[in-house]
Amino acid sequence: MSSIYPDLFSENTPVLDVEHLWVRYDTHTVLEDVSLRIDGPGEILGIIGPNGGGKTTFLKSVLGLIPISKGSISVFGLPPEKARPYIGYVPQYSKYDYDFPISVMEVVLTGRLKRAGLFHRYSKEDKEAAMHALETVGMTEYKDAQIGQISGGQRQRVFIARALSNDPKFLLMDEPNTGLDTFMQDELYRILDELKKKMAIIVISHDIGAVSAHMDKIACLNRRLYFHDNKEMSREDFIAAYGCSIDLVAHGMPHRVLGTHPYAHGADDSACGCGCTPIPISGITNPESDAGDSAADSAAADSAAVDSAAVDSVAADSAAADSAAADSAAADSAAADSAGTQEAK
Repeated sequence: MSSIYPDLFSENTPVLDVEHLWVRYDTHTVLEDVSLRIDGPGEILGIIGPNGGGKTTFLKSVLGLIPISKGSISVFGLPPEKARPYIGYVPQYSKYDYDFPISVMEVVLTGRLKRAGLFHRYSKEDKEAAMHALETVGMTEYKDAQIGQISGGQRQRVFIARALSNDPKFLLMDEPNTGLDTFMQDELYRILDELKKKMAIIVISHDIGAVSAHMDKIACLNRRLYFHDNKEMSREDFIAAYGCSIDLVAHGMPHRVLGTHPYAHGADDSACGCGCTPIPISGITNPESDAGDSAADSAAADSAAVDSAAVDSVAADSAAADSAAADSAAADSAAADSAGTQEAK
């Protein structure tokens, strides 16, 4: 039997089974007819989508934190509320108060409250589990540091350790790479690559490039879920999810590509639902930009690629204008020659 499953669960029971899920707040529909199934560990599912598309609501539904309007959710065959002991959750870390005087170790131990209870002392087992979680994310040397005194990337590792301290079999992460530089993002995904061997993982993210480069499967969520059980999504699905046209997310070297787009983001205060300026996409090969491909995991290289495209566009426009001017000058010269010939006659 796979080690991901507690003894009372069957190995054939899916980790997550969502069928025709609807969530409404009053009369506003947030999630519409969403279905998704995750059978076991070994893969990371990245869910992308515009702001307000229902991504966080989806995670909270899976955790049983909000009521659903229609449909069903089961985690290891159980209702979400009863499956929580087997779920680790990493919320958006920006919601934490970093001025609160609490140590790294104490933050990780709070992940054991569901076992220890709110007013019980932490046991030796709790402390050992917390230390093991810190070892997993490489943060044991900071166990006594105040949470607000370490870097953003280190804090994110601590919050992952907090989620891992209860030995979850299913990990949910909401925007885990927010505020992290490229190096810290790479470290985060290195940790996730190890964790996915023994648990199923869902990552919510706005960073389409990072999701395409590091996730095993990708889904788009904008009230409805667009999912093809692989790492490639069609332009049509992105149009449906984001309301604008962008290029495919596919396997291969990460590369930023700008697709046909009806809006100039920010130029005249117009905007579509994509939430990006512009939209970074991974996995599109381009034989004319190998140098850009090799550095595409760097934000600076991405920016340079976009700037270069803009310069090329301006240069092309300039060349066209120069050509038009040359044609006009040639026409004027021909007219002058003709006039001179008539005069001579």
